[in-house]
Amino acid sequence: MIKNLLVPLDGTDLSERAMRESIELARQLGASITGFVAEPDVPLPHMGKNMAQYRQERDAHQVVTDTHAHALLAQFGERAQQAGVPFTARHQITDRVDAAIVDLAEQLEDGLIVMVTHGRGVFAGLLFGSHTRNVMALTKVPLLVLH
Repeated sequence: MIKNLLVPLDGTDLSERAMRESIELARQLGASITGFVAEPDVPLPHMGKNMAQYRQERDAHQVVTDTHAHALLAQFGERAQQAGVPFTARHQITDRVDAAIVDLAEQLEDGLIVMVTHGRGVFAGLLFGSHTRNVMALTKVPLLVLH
């Protein structure tokens, strides 16, 4: 029995559909939702780059990503609450977005990962977007892919 939906969001137009569809599914299943935003860190500095400048860029990036994640997850949480669906928000800065999704999914008991994809690219990215395809390859947790 599915008790928790893990719904990764990135803020693109797909996030709207992910929110809408996962809230409806969770409501029908009597499940809770964990909204998750995983964003890449600032790349390490190259040779000759001033470390003070790098720290400023990293700090500015942290503020932007935290603000973006908080706003996106707050919107998702409000919509889930209006539908009567329990909601938890999680945010992580990582260079391994796909692995972060899988790691969190494996921590959730009786979970299901819900991802939305355009399914574009060479042969439609083999039907799924790159993050979705990578998560599918890495996880043993059930994965629902919405087009």
